Amino acid sequence: MKIEDEKQRLHVHKADLSGSNFEDVNLSGCDYRNINMSGCSFDDVNMSGWRVHNVNLAGLRIEKANLAGASISHGRLDGMTIEGISVTELLAYWREGHAANPEAGAP
Repeated sequence: MKIEDEKQRLHVHKADLSGSNFEDVNLSGCDYRNINMSGCSFDDVNMSGWRVHNVNLAGLRIEKANLAGASISHGRLDGMTIEGISVTELLAYWREGHAANPEAGAP
């Protein structure tokens, strides 16, 4: 199916759209639940204001991204790195320094 130069609201349920291509498409305000997006690629995408909850991001690679104001909480961070630095080791180091100096303020 080809949809071009249209403004449509789709209600897709129990469908297989694997291999589909989306280019220059406005998906703002969409809701995704119980979706398999493994192996997907995103390039030149505005994801500002996204909320991601209860997802498997194992193997995720983020490059050249604006992460200003981004927040990660209650996540499994084993093996995660930022600029090649282990996040779990970085957090342990930071927490150790703040435990010794509680006035510095821990999160």
